[in-house]
Amino acid sequence: MTALIEARDLTKKYGTHVALDRANFSVQAGRIVGLIGPNGAGKTSALRAILGLTAYEGHLQVLGREPMRQRTELMQDTSFIADVAVLPAWLRVDHAIDFVAGVHPRFRRDRATSLLAKTQITGKRRMRELSKGMKTQVHLALTMAIDAKLMVLDEPTLGLDILARSAFYDALVNDYMDETRTILITTHQVEEVENLLTDVLFINKGRIVLDSSLDDVATRYAAVAVAGDRLDAARAEKPFYERRMLGKVVLYYEQPDLQKLAGLGEVRTPSVADLFVAKLSGGAE
Repeated sequence: MTALIEARDLTKKYGTHVALDRANFSVQAGRIVGLIGPNGAGKTSALRAILGLTAYEGHLQVLGREPMRQRTELMQDTSFIADVAVLPAWLRVDHAIDFVAGVHPRFRRDRATSLLAKTQITGKRRMRELSKGMKTQVHLALTMAIDAKLMVLDEPTLGLDILARSAFYDALVNDYMDETRTILITTHQVEEVENLLTDVLFINKGRIVLDSSLDDVATRYAAVAVAGDRLDAARAEKPFYERRMLGKVVLYYEQPDLQKLAGLGEVRTPSVADLFVAKLSGGAE
């Protein structure tokens, strides 16, 4: 199957600083992919390259197109929410709908109106009158009303309270996502999105540390909470990372022998957040 996004040796430099260092990854259609990394890891540079907003070195294909050379065609099938609200304070909500309807051929006015009808936001309100959560709802309604194959979200819930974040992701999954669409999302609130994700991309220092589906994560990695008297035996199985928690030591393994580990302690599949810390702290290639 041809990947919706295919990157090989993707490199981006800002002077002497290397933001993306020969990054290799792929994204299949119909997936919800979390691009996860610490500040300065290269997440935004990767998104900007995918959206055709910055030049790069290496090979990059998005929806069968080269983003920099074919950006106009690419954006017909792509929608994007940045981490910073860009709608001007004086703009009315209904005028924002009019504007997007006038510039994007695949915008569905009826869908945007239907989505906003589920909120307390009326068309005559101006952006300066809305809370940050409401502004995000407007952005989401405008973006979800575009019939796009790829949606890119860069820290879309930054600064929102927990109720607003929950409402955002509920709308995203229940009102937008289907098997024909793909979502690529960056976020620091990993715990809130990991139940939504089908795949994860871990990035650190411009390189991809992990490119995996969550189904593969469940079979490829294991975490074991071990008491002190079994610690030497557990370390003999060559974990790639360990940390102390509540009086026990939790050890992380790749390609584990589950039968051996079961005799050493409590075995579980690590959460995305825990695996991220483990890979970047002890298991980064």
